Amino acid sequence: MSTAQQQNAAVAAERLDGGNKEYDTNGNHLTNNMSHEEHAAARAAARFGYGPLAHVNTSSGGERLPAFGGEFQPGTYRPVKDRKFANPAPLGLSAFALTTFVLSLINMGTRGVAEPNIVVALAFGYGGLVQLLAGMWEMAVGNTFGATALSSYGGFWIAFGIVLTPGGFAIVSTVEKEGGTSAFYDSFGFFLMGWFIFTTLLLICTLRSTVAFFTLFFTLDLAFLLLGIGYLHRKAGKPNPPIIKAGGFFGLLAAFLAWYNALAGIADDSNSFFIIPVAHFPWSVAGMEKRQKSDRTNV
Repeated sequence: MSTAQQQNAAVAAERLDGGNKEYDTNGNHLTNNMSHEEHAAARAAARFGYGPLAHVNTSSGGERLPAFGGEFQPGTYRPVKDRKFANPAPLGLSAFALTTFVLSLINMGTRGVAEPNIVVALAFGYGGLVQLLAGMWEMAVGNTFGATALSSYGGFWIAFGIVLTPGGFAIVSTVEKEGGTSAFYDSFGFFLMGWFIFTTLLLICTLRSTVAFFTLFFTLDLAFLLLGIGYLHRKAGKPNPPIIKAGGFFGLLAAFLAWYNALAGIADDSNSFFIIPVAHFPWSVAGMEKRQKSDRTNV
């Protein structure tokens, strides 16, 4: 595809996804320079509401990015004008996914591994520092939700690593010295339940986004809830194994969903042969626009 054809396809995708532009900047009808295959590809991209052919919707008078069009944002928002930053969301999602993946396997007792100390390195380096940086970059591009979520979970992993660091801050030994092992389990349960509450707040903000985005936070919310219950409702003085394993299972689902959403933000026509579907809710902005276009077509 030539450069001119790519530009025409992008503008055509914008028009099909809710824009009002019938012609290109030279006054030529958009489909004149497009093959049937190129036009079909533009329509497919616009139908999903994201990807390089439909990321930008100019129908509202300015450039606004749709709910999770590869961006870590549950609603439409206006980005920084002429931003020079790449999309930081896939980096933050990937950092969260890998660290959660490893810890969840340990929580499930995979291959008999029970001690989570190996997660300390990931918690500080990847899930913590890298995700925190991604959250700061989200703030730079004007994405409040992404900045809040990624920075907070980056802080979660750093705090988790601090708790697990042997001898570092002597958190575990100090709590156990004052109140015994049960005191530490209760304290850690409070820690997890706090993150369950925070994740619930973020989950509410994804109800008008996409199925993939909502499901990520829903499974993560269940993971925090079950792990918190597992530490507070102990069995034989230890964290409840079945509940902890259930929390690990939902954590594993959250990790794969985070990778899936990250891929949706990375894959475009320059590096992939297909677009990753994220399934907009019917009541989302993109879903309502699609339904309105369908109604106009059927009239």
